[in-house]
Amino acid sequence: MPKLPDGVRAAPDAESAAARAAGPGTRRCADPERAHVLSRPWAWPHVRVHGAMLARAVRTRDPREAAGQPVRLAVTAPGSTTGRHPVGNTGRANVSTTAPMPTPPDLADLLAAAVGPARPRPR
Repeated sequence: MPKLPDGVRAAPDAESAAARAAGPGTRRCADPERAHVLSRPWAWPHVRVHGAMLARAVRTRDPREAAGQPVRLAVTAPGSTTGRHPVGNTGRANVSTTAPMPTPPDLADLLAAAVGPARPRPR
């Protein structure tokens, strides 16, 4: 996996910070998902995003999310390291850990510049 580019390195942190600042019930609640989509190819940023998702679930008292994030934390680093992470997956507990999903165009452009165009894994 290529080195984490500066443009991509800053984006997950910015998305996560915006979500923390906005709080629950706002448009910014989707930002951890955007941070997740960007972080998937790199193990440490990916782990950090899932840690932030778990902290947010606990803070907002979301039992489903709080129960689902530890499982995701356990498979995050190996999945990123081996390249076995589903394209576009939002990382939330309400979706399968293996389900590919559409990637927002702006994030797809950032990722394509960093690692090349996304290609879903054959099942």
